Amino acid sequence: MAPPPQFLLNFIPKKDDSRSSGIIPALRGLTFTQWAQFWSGWLAWTCDAFDFFSVSLTVSLLSNQFNRPTTAITTAITLTLLFRSAGAIIFGILSDRFGRKWPLVCNLILCCVFSLGSGFVTTFPQFLAVRSLFGIAMGGIWGLSASSALENLPVELRGLASGVLQQGYAVGYLLASVVNLTLVAHSVHTWRTLFWTGAGITFFAAILRSCLPESAVFLRAKDAERAKGTNTSQKTKVFLRETKEMLKLHWKLCIYAVLLMTGFNFLSHGSQDVYPTYLQTSKGFTAHDATIATIIGNCGAIAGGAISGWASQYIGRRLSIILCVLLVGVFIPLWIIPSSFSALAAGAFCIQFGVQGAWGVIPIQLAEMSPPAFRATFPGVAYQLGNMVSSASAQIEATGASHLRTTIIKDGVPTNVADYATVQGILIGVVAAFVLVVTIFGPENHSSRFENHKTAFEEGGGRDDAFTEDGKLSDEVHVDEKSSSV
Repeated sequence: MAPPPQFLLNFIPKKDDSRSSGIIPALRGLTFTQWAQFWSGWLAWTCDAFDFFSVSLTVSLLSNQFNRPTTAITTAITLTLLFRSAGAIIFGILSDRFGRKWPLVCNLILCCVFSLGSGFVTTFPQFLAVRSLFGIAMGGIWGLSASSALENLPVELRGLASGVLQQGYAVGYLLASVVNLTLVAHSVHTWRTLFWTGAGITFFAAILRSCLPESAVFLRAKDAERAKGTNTSQKTKVFLRETKEMLKLHWKLCIYAVLLMTGFNFLSHGSQDVYPTYLQTSKGFTAHDATIATIIGNCGAIAGGAISGWASQYIGRRLSIILCVLLVGVFIPLWIIPSSFSALAAGAFCIQFGVQGAWGVIPIQLAEMSPPAFRATFPGVAYQLGNMVSSASAQIEATGASHLRTTIIKDGVPTNVADYATVQGILIGVVAAFVLVVTIFGPENHSSRFENHKTAFEEGGGRDDAFTEDGKLSDEVHVDEKSSSV
């Protein structure tokens, strides 16, 4: 059999036995604290998605409640995405400076408050204001969740863990869809029930994280600084100085990460945010059927994220992303052309398998390429700046569909409707091509031991890089490699 082309070999990480003892032995070696810290991060991200998609699932109900067109309701989605960058900066800095635990707890409590408030508003301007504030709180969750979950696990598990963690997003969407299908459909409070349920789950997540210890990486760093006699004021000065140093050294990497996450966020939001509206408007399905199709799509997302994350540990981060994005391109026709429910549901499963399969690699890909001391701020801000650029995706689709009309047979009568199918197909096709190009020409620091490096409040943290120029693990590590598995 002929060997793989050199092009593909460039994406496959070289085997390094010193860095991998296998997934099964690593799973068996995990402590209760490691399991709990991972799943608390996963739950926080799940809560984030539950509340965000509560708007997407109730666009029609919100439109009737506030007597506004669909394009006006999607403004709430846009505002939430716009303000997430502010939250990523605020909570990312707090996390890299003070630790993972309490910034995430406070972040979750704020999400709970704004989610609860979303269910009590009485006017459309109030709704927009609360969703904007929620965007700030929501912006901090991903960076803090990913850093907390991944840095406490051994290197061998981070690919699989990345995929499972990221699909907390799909699970949140799935749970919101189930609640929308059951509680909302039978509640006198209709759409408000969805936001109140999300607030309760988020409060539980905050309590759970508060009961768990701080990340071991920060406990070690704080003990080391305490032994030196460094006070809080001195650590803050060091943090600011090292942040400036990191930006000077890694500004090109920052730009690349934002470009990558812009493409990924367009891919995700473009295929999900108005999907229930697309099925009801362009295909003539009921809200019940649209919710069922959404649930099927999210099952594909969960499977894709876990499988792709696991595979990335063996074939590399970039190659896993490339294969999943190619899968998206292949199944776009099945996603938009059929008229039957079964075919469209199959298309939704396949598209979300590819979209969220690619996304499943992102937490670990960003963590490994990040300056090690800024694993909450760097990925979180890059992610949310990409979100900000892609924030108008729902409005782009709604506006484009309103101008690009099509005719469907509804109740035996030809009906002129907005053509969401064509608009979504064009958008996702273009974005998938963009993501492919950016990924191919990007960096990959597979199996980086970032937990061994300095934190952002230690001298040299901003200059501490995961790899030397020859691609080997840097000798300037903060912790003995033997103790890298927390």
